Amino acid sequence: MKKMIIAALCGSIAGGVLTTQVAGPLIAQDATKNASVYEQLDLFGDIFERIRAQYVEDVDSKLLVEAAINGMLTSLDPHSSYLNAKAFDDMNTQTRGEFGGLGIEVTMEEGYIKVVSPMDGTPADKAGIKPGDFITSVDGENVQGLTLDEAVDKMRGPIGSEILISVVREGVKEPFDVSIIRDTIKVAAVKSRLVGNIGVMRVSSFNDQTYPGIQDGIKKLAEEAGGMDKINGFVIDLRNNPGGLLKQAILTSDAFLNEGEIVSTRGRNAEDSSRENATPGDLAVGKPLVVLINGGSASASEIVAGALQDHRRAIVVGTRSFGKGSVQTLIPLKGEGAMRLTTARYYTPSGRSIQSLGVMPDIVVNQPIVDPEAEGTEAKAADDQIKQRTEASLRGAITNDSMTDDEKKQLEDERARTEEAAKLRDEDYQLAYAVDILRGLNAVAPTP
Repeated sequence: MKKMIIAALCGSIAGGVLTTQVAGPLIAQDATKNASVYEQLDLFGDIFERIRAQYVEDVDSKLLVEAAINGMLTSLDPHSSYLNAKAFDDMNTQTRGEFGGLGIEVTMEEGYIKVVSPMDGTPADKAGIKPGDFITSVDGENVQGLTLDEAVDKMRGPIGSEILISVVREGVKEPFDVSIIRDTIKVAAVKSRLVGNIGVMRVSSFNDQTYPGIQDGIKKLAEEAGGMDKINGFVIDLRNNPGGLLKQAILTSDAFLNEGEIVSTRGRNAEDSSRENATPGDLAVGKPLVVLINGGSASASEIVAGALQDHRRAIVVGTRSFGKGSVQTLIPLKGEGAMRLTTARYYTPSGRSIQSLGVMPDIVVNQPIVDPEAEGTEAKAADDQIKQRTEASLRGAITNDSMTDDEKKQLEDERARTEEAAKLRDEDYQLAYAVDILRGLNAVAPTP
């Protein structure tokens, strides 16, 4: 067989020489490369057979081939990998917004599992897992040497079962163990609430539910506020959002833009490149936007933050994002599995690649470390301030005759909204900062 292949190659070379003097050396180079590839495949076959015949224990040939394929893909970058039928099905389930597990987005770094971000309200989130944590062992078994998918498989299990993971955290001297009870992860991709006159939309992931959640959230907030004209702006909270579907990131960005480029992707070949543009229609009808990001904001989150930042549609607040600027394509394979292959880099409208750099906020705001004792002191000080005596509390104080009852009620309502927003500083300093920005913009906006 090899002789036939070599003969065929030689025939091609000979034909090339007869046709043109320039093509000959090029074809010869291609033939040399092909011969080298065949030699490497022969080497792989020899090793495979020796393992099957001489390894100390019987091996599953299918698992051996899967491991070889996965090793080939993971050698390319941290995000390319092989998915067997079960893993492929799990991924499809996850993108639909419901899956089983701990609720953390992870990547591989220095042979260990690094947490990109825990998902809101999941067992991992409730157990205190933080972005940047390293998981070094699962149920006492060291994860070093495992592929990312193998480590993830070990963290999966029956709903209600317990898992013990060892965590290394920056700033903590010793590794520590965390016990987590596995559960069904139902991800509400978007949660919305009013803070005073500011609409806050917490976007925790980009799955099939995200864009519909944005639409429903804005509609709900407008109804709750008594009309869109009563809302002074929106905060889009993308902190600890690990990303997800590229299409959903494009739709989410488009929700707040009327025109212009949202994102471009550039692959190895020109035909693999693409550009996505916004369509007319801003769901926020031009209201000011603040986007919150941090080191746990990755991939699709960075597309949205970068697009809105480049178009000056939003002020980006928080800390630098994760910096995953690559696109993975799922390619179905025989046997109902799939290959997840990095096929392109994506770029923001201004042409920025955020790969390994991340999106830098317009305003850097760190989230203070919560000291329980200090928090108690602040809460007590706030209570004392609320209870302090004022002119209005004095017996016999004269009334304010410059305002009607309706005007007084309007003022009291505004004060209540201001105090509600101020309470956020104890609960979530970064979010409070974002709300304050929008309140400030509204305060200096020209009167129509």
